Amino acid sequence: MNTQYTRAVLALGSNLGERNDTLSEAVADLVDRPEVRLLVVSPVVQTKAVGGPAGQPDFLNMVISVETTLEPLELLRHCQAVENKHHRVREVHWGPRTLDVDIIVYGDLVSTDPALTLPHPRAAERAFVLYPWSLVEPAATLNGQRVGELAAKAADYPDLTPFDGFGDFDGMPTAGAV
Repeated sequence: MNTQYTRAVLALGSNLGERNDTLSEAVADLVDRPEVRLLVVSPVVQTKAVGGPAGQPDFLNMVISVETTLEPLELLRHCQAVENKHHRVREVHWGPRTLDVDIIVYGDLVSTDPALTLPHPRAAERAFVLYPWSLVEPAATLNGQRVGELAAKAADYPDLTPFDGFGDFDGMPTAGAV
């Protein structure tokens, strides 16, 4: 068993159901284990779906930074267990989902393992990961570049909007929304 803590960055997204509640509950579930300690939580941003079938509801996305004694594949299994707890279904590649949890980085580990490629192979192109990360860790780098600079270059950057707490059910306004 690993007794050293390693810093990891996890990206969370949801575009089905009570998205904001799902993200909040997922953060609590991810750090419920004593082997995972929460360091920082980013603000939530709303984005259009990137890839996958057309016509999907908008996503809410956020990033958390944790330190963990779990090995990378153990952390992946833990993330997938949290996804499953929130009724994640994997029927359509990049399709709508109640919860998606991705490991973006695990310390300085570089891995080409098909089960867990690190750093996440598409993170450097996704403002919905990079921008929230840059807000809480402005000096963070990915592949040698600051995450904020990468976010600004990403194709989905213009579609990012801060999440105001309304429109929380499948991207549609709910009671109290103006």
